Amino acid sequence: MLSKAQHQIETVTFEPTRLAGLERLEEFVSRTGAHYSSQRHYDFGSGDHSGVSALSAWIKHRLITEEEIIAKTLTHHNLSTSMKFIQEVFWRSYFKGWMQQHPSVWRSYQNNLALTLESLDSDKACKANYDEAIDGRTGIACFDHWCNELKSKGYLHNHARMWFASIWIFTLRLPWELGADFFLTHLIDGDAAANTLSWRWVGGLHTKGKTYLASAPNIAKFTNGRFEPLGQLSLTAEPLVEKVDHPTVLLPPIQAMPEGDYLLLITPQDCQAETFISGTPAGVLGLLPPAQSKQSQQVRSFEYGAVADAISRFPKKMATVTVAQDWTIPLIKASQKAGTNQIITPATTLGPVAAQLDAAEAELARVGINLHQHQRTYDTLTWQYATKGFFKLKKKIPNILRDLGFLDA
Repeated sequence: MLSKAQHQIETVTFEPTRLAGLERLEEFVSRTGAHYSSQRHYDFGSGDHSGVSALSAWIKHRLITEEEIIAKTLTHHNLSTSMKFIQEVFWRSYFKGWMQQHPSVWRSYQNNLALTLESLDSDKACKANYDEAIDGRTGIACFDHWCNELKSKGYLHNHARMWFASIWIFTLRLPWELGADFFLTHLIDGDAAANTLSWRWVGGLHTKGKTYLASAPNIAKFTNGRFEPLGQLSLTAEPLVEKVDHPTVLLPPIQAMPEGDYLLLITPQDCQAETFISGTPAGVLGLLPPAQSKQSQQVRSFEYGAVADAISRFPKKMATVTVAQDWTIPLIKASQKAGTNQIITPATTLGPVAAQLDAAEAELARVGINLHQHQRTYDTLTWQYATKGFFKLKKKIPNILRDLGFLDA
């Protein structure tokens, strides 16, 4: 347990701008060494994020990038001192790269979620337990607190997310897909890969047979004594099983940037395209899918604000933001206005944005418009090692940092 002298209360305001992300990075970067290593597991309470960076919402939309965070960290600490923090940055990259190479995991989750939601209509007991869980009425004080914090703040400490998922799966016996969906509905930093694979990891599906079991003593220690759910939690965690295998799919080869004029497409996945896509675009279009029926207003506002912030860095006469169910029509119109048949956008990963582009690409090609997704070097270097467990990537972190120019060769 940490004393008051060791812990100073600190709140973070999640404003969807690059400037706000940079300011938060500047506030926390001096603590990415020993402070982070010693306090990162502590959940100090709703809105108190002094022990962690809370940068994930800005990273999700790449209002700030992993490379910027690593570079800033290494100006304050050497690699050894800051390795725990830098590893956490790479965990998100690992999840994204791993799921890109196992796309059936995302499809399976989506299909099972739809079936599970449909089954709630006939399974009254499961529906009642589910409603209690998402309303924060389980009677397990810590779980109910995290549920309400998630809905009111749009954020949870990573350790609290693990405890929450474990209680959801092993104590409440609810389908993990419903919990993962609940998180994506409310987490401002909710990422398809990191969220899906984290829930699968807790349940024993990602690393087959290895589960995470929340325990009362662990919760008491790392909530600094705020909660201790003795006698309320499952004491066992039988691994979940699935009847399908998820084969590895090779990553596509990196393609060179097309030459000539182009329309730059900005989506919620990457709101800093100008830092790695060369040249001056003939036009800039920001596109968002319409709000999903369950998507919280906080998630939606941050998503829209991030794209609007990215667009604001270009001259007004060339940049617009559009929300559309079908992206084909606005893309064709924007291309015609820009006088080009080339659209370039930062490479997308599995999730709602990639689905929108996949649906539009064939129709764009039919009218002679080429859509090129350009990948960041950081992703290219990182994803090649995200084929098995995290340990394989972890061993390569110094090599990746050298390739990125952060360490001497």
